[in-house]
Amino acid sequence: MAGARPVGAPTRGTTNPNRLRRVDRWLAGAPEVAAALRRAPDPLVVDLGYGASPVTTVELAARLRRAHPRIRVLGLEIDPARVAAARPAAHPPVLEFRQGGFELAGTRPVLVRAFNVLRQYPEDEVAGAWKLVLDRLAPGGLFVEGTCDEIGRLSTWVTLDADGPRTLTLSCHVGSLDQPSTLAERLPKALIHRNVAGEGVHDLMSTLDTCWATAAPHQAFGARARWLETVRLLAARGWPVLTRPRRIRLGELTVPWDRVAPGGSG
Repeated sequence: MAGARPVGAPTRGTTNPNRLRRVDRWLAGAPEVAAALRRAPDPLVVDLGYGASPVTTVELAARLRRAHPRIRVLGLEIDPARVAAARPAAHPPVLEFRQGGFELAGTRPVLVRAFNVLRQYPEDEVAGAWKLVLDRLAPGGLFVEGTCDEIGRLSTWVTLDADGPRTLTLSCHVGSLDQPSTLAERLPKALIHRNVAGEGVHDLMSTLDTCWATAAPHQAFGARARWLETVRLLAARGWPVLTRPRRIRLGELTVPWDRVAPGGSG
């Protein structure tokens, strides 16, 4: 695979410092990520499609290495001009940049992060892009693919392994949240057009809004208290909540993929 032609199309490339802090924080603390990195003899992490600036790749390397000092990070961009612009930020072998796309430039990473990449593709191309990445992961590897807003207050992602998607995670700054369904604007490409009646993700968003409204009295104790009650009510209505309590307090919610997968009601 070395020297393979990059697969994909250039994205708009817009980014901002700290835009991906929510997923970075999750990656640094997630037990499944820690287990995958710990098992790997060479824990390579790929940041796929970092954009016109390498800032979020630099931040990923710094945040992950605090929790996992053995990792090294490779930023991949399909646009050679962006790779050239990023190279002054490199710090080999800990942090490097290379041209590449969904074929991962011939590497076999343990972890791949791709944010705000597939949202610019047609929905019917998502499964193929996922497969390209998953087929190139190291054994036991993980792929985290998602979307966020411009300043990183709203973020969602799918976590996948060799068998396909496992979970959907929602992450938000609860203090600025109007209602949970605001997150629907930032759903991953596989789900963003599925927020309609009869789909599982629509059921999730609708139920969250109902629980948020019911939890309104808790707003007197702050937005976090209201969010905690919202998630408690969601679980009481039969939704499996996979998030650890400490992370719920950070504005996170993770549910099984099979409850939101396209084509069926949750």
